[in-house]
Amino acid sequence: MTTKNLLVELFVEELPPKALQKLGDAFAGVLAEQLRALGLATAESAVTAYASPRRLAAHISHVWLKADDKAAQQKLMPVSVGLDAAGKATPALIKKLQALGADVSDPAAAVAALKRAPDGKAEALFYDSLVTGATLDTGLQKALEEAIARLPIPKVMSYQLETDCELPGWSSVNFVRPAHGLVALHGSTVVPVKVLGLTAGNSTHGHRFEAAVDPVLLADADSYAVTLEIDGAVIASFAQRKAEIARQLAEAAAEVGGGVQPIKDDALLDEVTALVERPNVLVCEFEEEFLGVPQECLILTMKANQKYFPLLDASGKLTNKFLVVSNISPDDASFVIGGNERVVRPRLADAKFFFDQDRKKTLASRVAGLDKVVYHNKLGSQGERVERVRAIAKAIGRQLGGEALAEQADQAALLAKTDLVTDMVGEFPELQGIMGGYYARHDGLSEDIAMAIEDHYKPRFAGDELPRNLTGVVVALADKLETLVGMFGIGNTPTGEKDPFALRRHALGIVRMWVEHKLPIKLIDLIHGAYKTFPEGVLNPLYSMDGLLEIFCQERLVRLLESEGYEPSHIHAVLGVQGTHHWSAVRERLSAVRAFAALPEAPALAAANKRIGNILKKEPLDVDPHVSEVLLKEPAEIALYAAMKDVLPRANARFDAGDYTASLQTLAALRAPVDAFFDGVMVNAEELDLRLNRQGLLKSLHDAMNRVADLSRLVA
Repeated sequence: MTTKNLLVELFVEELPPKALQKLGDAFAGVLAEQLRALGLATAESAVTAYASPRRLAAHISHVWLKADDKAAQQKLMPVSVGLDAAGKATPALIKKLQALGADVSDPAAAVAALKRAPDGKAEALFYDSLVTGATLDTGLQKALEEAIARLPIPKVMSYQLETDCELPGWSSVNFVRPAHGLVALHGSTVVPVKVLGLTAGNSTHGHRFEAAVDPVLLADADSYAVTLEIDGAVIASFAQRKAEIARQLAEAAAEVGGGVQPIKDDALLDEVTALVERPNVLVCEFEEEFLGVPQECLILTMKANQKYFPLLDASGKLTNKFLVVSNISPDDASFVIGGNERVVRPRLADAKFFFDQDRKKTLASRVAGLDKVVYHNKLGSQGERVERVRAIAKAIGRQLGGEALAEQADQAALLAKTDLVTDMVGEFPELQGIMGGYYARHDGLSEDIAMAIEDHYKPRFAGDELPRNLTGVVVALADKLETLVGMFGIGNTPTGEKDPFALRRHALGIVRMWVEHKLPIKLIDLIHGAYKTFPEGVLNPLYSMDGLLEIFCQERLVRLLESEGYEPSHIHAVLGVQGTHHWSAVRERLSAVRAFAALPEAPALAAANKRIGNILKKEPLDVDPHVSEVLLKEPAEIALYAAMKDVLPRANARFDAGDYTASLQTLAALRAPVDAFFDGVMVNAEELDLRLNRQGLLKSLHDAMNRVADLSRLVA
């Protein structure tokens, strides 16, 4: 029996654009997975997903008309239950065999056909049978129902269908959008499946306005994409449509000239791809007077409201031209261009109006208005929050730059949230911080303060840039610390995949600023200081002060370092001695550990370090690292002590100079005397003074070896 290719299409009303690609991939993926599970497709069957605004489809190669029959063995029951003392079938066994469709007209023959095999402690009876392979008709029906049931639908719609039976009536259907057509072709043959009140056929519908024929007849599964493009004026493939839009955008920008480029935005490109069936990119423009408005405002309104692609010049500055991806291709595009230009003009005029109105009031005059903005019902208003952020920012500023930095951070923190009560941010919340920077410059504030206000939300997402100056870093740290301490303090901690207050992002932002700016301060001190800025009784100290938040931030640090390619064992070795006290040199320490781990002496020294740690842990009191040379008796301990007097001062000097790699590599010279010590010296000697002296020797060695990292963590 030969295989043929299969095509399945659901024709529906306009699908949600932001979910379209995911819906298309899921539909094709589950359909193929189910057919493979039924033996109707193989692992080599190629799967092609199609997704356009009004269709989900899948093309699957090498699909069988019928799956092969398969031998199956089923456990029935223990022999003691299925057979009596004479070896004859019990009523329970007969009943079980009848349920499986076995011939029990001759019970003795039926028993003889069974197999016995050990199953755990007892022997069991097994029944061999031949399972008939699924046919494509029944298998595709099951696979299609499963694919529809498992679609990641953002929101289900309910609609009514007229019932197809003798008695007229209506039935309710739940799906992402009302479905109006179903295609199922195995080669050129229609597979008679039904779903969502539809019966499969071999025709679909093309572009609403530009299809050459309607309906579009499909000769076979393999001609689907080509026929739909020629007769239906639809590019069915999401990836192909996206590539065509990108090509046309680049071509249109080149025609405009002057080195302009369409703005890079993958999310916008995906959304536009999900909105059109056959793209046609057109060049439009708006009045140059609008360029006096901050370009972020104009870009956002064109992208978010109209799905346009603004054109930027070679320096990244917005021009007065933009690109539109139209779903129609008329002979005269002037009406389409003019319509889009008329539509965008009021949007830009609104942005200009907001900008002009906002500048009539200073940021300082808006501070009082924050008292009327609720931040959180348990944590008060934005005004109260600003006072907490100011206090935290001043404390950080003093530690990093003295009173001058503290004063700048205080001023920036005071004004950082004031753009929340402006008209522009009220219309476009995504511009918070950005507009604050523009308004600060208009008010005559220093560039340092304006940049800090603009940057204090950074990093806004993974990979985003950090604040550009130290004042911005201080305010951003204070803002994120206040959020974390407050939310942890009222029990709003992330659980599983849910993180409604973006606390993981806030913690990652703190970690990145700490590490990349090498901040010489302790996180735990700042957490305690931030806690004190909240009114008494508002926060639960069990959530804020017991180390949970510190651990939470350290987990983000570990994830960051792992993403940069550092070994988990190396990370835990470094953090094992650093904790969250100082992260300023964590990358340098990790580089040193990586270099040390590559040395031939490293495994033995790491193992010895772990052994020393285990010995010292058994002591009820902390071991005194003092060593008396008089009490050194064995040659091996004398040799180790002599080597330590030579090596440790050099290793410590290099550590103090910040050369962590050289510090660890210097310790490699201790491998031989350490090995000899454990081979020839009994640490826990019966004489108390000898035992304490040897423990002191090991304590001195242990402390010196673990200054850069806990080397015992390198042992597998």
